[in-house]
Amino acid sequence: MARRLPPLFALKAFEATARLGSVTRAAEELGRTHGAVSKQIRALQEHAGTALFDKAGTGLRLSRQGEELLPAVAQALDHLEHAWLRMLDEARAPSVHVACSATFAMRWLVPHLAGFYRRHPGMRVRLSMTSAREIRHQGADLVVAWDRQSYPERDQARAIRVADVAFGPVCAPDYPVSVKGRRVSCETRIVHEHTSRAWNVWQDNADRKITSKAELSFPHTHLCIEAALSGLGVALVERRMVHDDLLAGRLVAPAQFVPFADGLAIVPASERADSPAANAFIAWMIDELEGG
Repeated sequence: MARRLPPLFALKAFEATARLGSVTRAAEELGRTHGAVSKQIRALQEHAGTALFDKAGTGLRLSRQGEELLPAVAQALDHLEHAWLRMLDEARAPSVHVACSATFAMRWLVPHLAGFYRRHPGMRVRLSMTSAREIRHQGADLVVAWDRQSYPERDQARAIRVADVAFGPVCAPDYPVSVKGRRVSCETRIVHEHTSRAWNVWQDNADRKITSKAELSFPHTHLCIEAALSGLGVALVERRMVHDDLLAGRLVAPAQFVPFADGLAIVPASERADSPAANAFIAWMIDELEGG
């Protein structure tokens, strides 16, 4: 049976206009004229037999029917784009799509990635960013994460542990921190907004108590690190993420780094998670992380 679908460009014009809130901006993004995009939207509305947009002053806003349609269209276009890009990647060379935090990508993965290409010159790694607040697979085959509390139980169960991790407090060399016995005191403790339990885990594992007069929170680990580098307080981070800063003396660790039981893991996220390229990446990660 033939599919009862409107033309693909009409759907693209609808999604871009809804997302950008403007036919003009949608036309610029799609590389078409304002008239061409308007024509496609009119054709789509005629095909649907209902208005998908309402006038809102000089702009447009989605009608009730448009609001119901948009998520399905956006998701379908995302899936189509991911499948197309994956096919192009595979056509050029075997590849694996990896999602990880921006901090891990910038401070460990990308600086070490040359080693993967030396070992597997015919393969390619495509990166996407995810976060503790919102797990965004972005069509990835593998997701790298150490905080997996918000992941579905199925994903937690099939996670592949690739390395031990150790977290500890760090701060600028001249930042005042008092360490007396099992108590660590500072003016300001820096907290990750979406993994705040990490400080409690560190205190339990280190058998220490940290007290502070104030807290400063950030939504991303790299911002917590930058805040510590700037002398704003004491941040709790994984040792590998600040290895170079500690060696260079830009940061100091006033109390010990302690292991976190969950470790760093790779979570399979697509049917291609068992491909030769994905397995090669996992094996390389394990070897590379063992070396630091």
